[in-house]
Amino acid sequence: MGLTKQYLRYVPSGTFNVIASGDCNCIHVSLNGISGRYVAVGACEHVIIWDMRLGEKAQVLPGEDIVVSQIAASPSGNHIAVGYVDGNINVFELTNSDVVCVFAGHKSAVTCLQYDEQGHRLVSGAKDTEVILWDVVSETGIARFSGHKGVITSALFINGKNCIVSSSKDTFVKFWDIETKHCFKTLGGHQMEVWSAVLLKEERYLVTGSMDQSLRVWKLNWTSDSKDEEKLVRQLEIVKLEETDNIEESSVLQCHQVGTLVRSGKGRVVNLVTDPGQSILACHGTDSLLELFSFCSDEEAKIRMNKRVKKQRKKLTKLKETGEANVETTEVPELLKLSDEVKRLTLVKLNEKLKSVSLLLGTTGELRLGVTLANNTVELHSLKVSEGNEVQCLKQITQPGHKKEPRCVAISSDNLAILSASADSIKLWSRANQSCLRTIPMPRDRPCSICFAPGDRHALVGCADGTLLLIDVAAGRVLEPVPAHTGECSSVGLSPDMRGCYSGGSDKTVKLWSFELIPDQTGESKAKVLSLLHTRTLELEESVLAVKISPNNKFIAVALLDSTVKIFFLDTFKFYLSLYGHKLPVLCLDISYDSNIIVTGSADRNVKIWGMDFGDCHKSIFAHNDSVTALQFVPSTHYFFTASKDGKVKQWDADTYDNITTVYSHSGGCLSLSLGAGALHGASCGADGALRLLARSDGPLVLGDTDERDDGLATGEHHAPVPGLPGINIPTKKTIGAEKAADSMMECLSVGAEYKRELGSARGAPVQAPLLMAAYNCATPEDFLVETVKRIRSSDLEEALLLIPFSAACDLVKMLPKLLDRGDNAELFCRLAIFLLKVHHAPLVANQALLKHIIQIQAKATMRLNELRDMVGYNLHALHWLRRDVEAADAEQLFREATTERRAKDKRRRTRQAIKRPIVTVT
Repeated sequence: MGLTKQYLRYVPSGTFNVIASGDCNCIHVSLNGISGRYVAVGACEHVIIWDMRLGEKAQVLPGEDIVVSQIAASPSGNHIAVGYVDGNINVFELTNSDVVCVFAGHKSAVTCLQYDEQGHRLVSGAKDTEVILWDVVSETGIARFSGHKGVITSALFINGKNCIVSSSKDTFVKFWDIETKHCFKTLGGHQMEVWSAVLLKEERYLVTGSMDQSLRVWKLNWTSDSKDEEKLVRQLEIVKLEETDNIEESSVLQCHQVGTLVRSGKGRVVNLVTDPGQSILACHGTDSLLELFSFCSDEEAKIRMNKRVKKQRKKLTKLKETGEANVETTEVPELLKLSDEVKRLTLVKLNEKLKSVSLLLGTTGELRLGVTLANNTVELHSLKVSEGNEVQCLKQITQPGHKKEPRCVAISSDNLAILSASADSIKLWSRANQSCLRTIPMPRDRPCSICFAPGDRHALVGCADGTLLLIDVAAGRVLEPVPAHTGECSSVGLSPDMRGCYSGGSDKTVKLWSFELIPDQTGESKAKVLSLLHTRTLELEESVLAVKISPNNKFIAVALLDSTVKIFFLDTFKFYLSLYGHKLPVLCLDISYDSNIIVTGSADRNVKIWGMDFGDCHKSIFAHNDSVTALQFVPSTHYFFTASKDGKVKQWDADTYDNITTVYSHSGGCLSLSLGAGALHGASCGADGALRLLARSDGPLVLGDTDERDDGLATGEHHAPVPGLPGINIPTKKTIGAEKAADSMMECLSVGAEYKRELGSARGAPVQAPLLMAAYNCATPEDFLVETVKRIRSSDLEEALLLIPFSAACDLVKMLPKLLDRGDNAELFCRLAIFLLKVHHAPLVANQALLKHIIQIQAKATMRLNELRDMVGYNLHALHWLRRDVEAADAEQLFREATTERRAKDKRRRTRQAIKRPIVTVT
């Protein structure tokens, strides 16, 4: 075996500048029992919980490489579910930010998440058109609902009926029964995509938003709630609603459109959100307008109806007296209309386009609105619902990030500070804690290039209008705007002797500048300030895209728009070499420390390595899947980093032409890259708005070694229904974790069988246990199997059982009776037995040798499950007794929902007034 070359590993060391990603929703969360103060948002691959009172990060739920697409908080406030663009769902515990469980079932980005009212189940929808129901307690999938033909936009629990309602871009809204795992109702009343849906007013109304300006309101009538004498009345009411509707008496659910709410905003509906109590509806589109609607209680709706009817009767009486109305005109009917049920609240006009909103209604009637905007901002607003006052902005978080995506970045020579520039501002950051130290408003057009001046107290910024800004970083102000070029100033950098700088622009010139100290023109201080003196100009035939002076101060290389790189002598500007071979313009270049190698990166996705002596191309590397935007050598080496619009930052060896490693990826294109002194640290910025840091570690990296990551990443293959059993379409998918679990189970069975054979052949003589069993401290194969199965992640167990061969499944069935006899882990092995019998039922039952084991499993599993049921029931009644004892001692009722009595009273009242109850009608 030949010698391998070792490199030092570069690792990601931080992500900042992102306050809230626009592609993820925001939610209110409770920390330490406090609500209305904390808002959780997605920030690239992390979830940040902002303290809206202090304007600081209260907590960060860390991710790895995958961007967050959806988040949901459990009703108990202990957990938060996070969906990612790869289809995985992580459930975090808020107290310690640990991952409780991982659900892998979707093949593409998660688009909606919701907990049920107890927080025990989770429903998710994704771009793969699937809706999956998860059990958070047992950490497994319950069911996969397939039927939609478009992206799932909403998935909601109907808690009172054990159902799920989902909406999709295929224009349909479907109702799914959790027990039977089938769709029992489909709404086809939409002509275009359904972008969002919410349930309101104790799950009695469904509101859907589409491409138009109308929100459709549907009334849900469950036939199981109706008594026999009430069914006829309901049929008559429905006929009044819509005479064209075909009424199915056998249908479990009758869903009818009872009206529309007209939006004030333009364009399609982006999102519909309701508060946990389902009384307030928030709607926003593609603009900056947030609309709020309040669904009144039954008593308030009746009062509003009586006022309206009284007013209409007075008006009708006046018209009859004046003769404008027919005397025989009938009375105004006392029918409840949608206008009586819903009232419009104050419109909220925000400063930027709205991306997401979260509602929280307090007990005092105060509505808290948490919103994220397109300009990387999180805001908290307050509104008194009863008084209808104007919305008050409580907090706005803008300082820790650029409002627009950063275009260029530079790191100081001492690796302590980072400078980033976007179209709105220039910010100075501390590398150690990634906090913003200075913010300078951008006085000119968008920035194109940036670098620190010698001493790191000043910086140079090239702008799109050709201006070269000289900035005092310490004071946080612009010292002087220098009109350097008539076109875009695409490149700026320091000369190797640190006495001056250079700039290149689209006006076909490269200009050399020298630093000088001049008296302060503003007269604010007597100290001299830094300025630039133009010394020389290099005229060229094409627009300049990138410039670099060789470290030996001998050559200047210029990348031109004609896809060539021209090299000139620096002292005389005499032509030296022309490097041609790229098919598209060169966007970046760099020269090695010894001035022997020049590397160019182009929009044709290639990186070419050239010799400076003859201009020959040493190697052409297809480096990225998109344009190479930034390139820089590691000082004193021939290693270099590249960044591209495909988002990846890679490290290369210019001597061996190897790709050393891919450090990390931006979720959008990577626009700029900068390495500090000694390449100990680096920084990059991307179209995802994130500034990312990389750091050199002491860990060695050997080419060819791959990181075996046990993080449950999907292999991309999805299980089809099991052959011969079309009803089995399990909610999970095959992952790396499931494959490793299957391998571990098969290895466990083979080691145990071999150990049994050795015991049988030894005839009572002591036999040393295998090393694997000894490592697990197991004395018998059964103990070894118990320890192996216990270490398998719950969400991977069923997939692992599908991956093992039938012979291994038979061996498991033979061992299950002994495992069920043990008593411990009975629930786990009952689940294992049920799934094996479900998948391999026919061959297992047909095998006479296994039939006796199956009969034993049936008896022992039933006994163990009865024991577990008795234990749970005993504990439950003991807790009830403790609660009653505490209530009696304290003379007050604890653990009681505030809405229980009101709901019971409303149900009794609706039963009494079933015949004469008014209903919602469309006028």
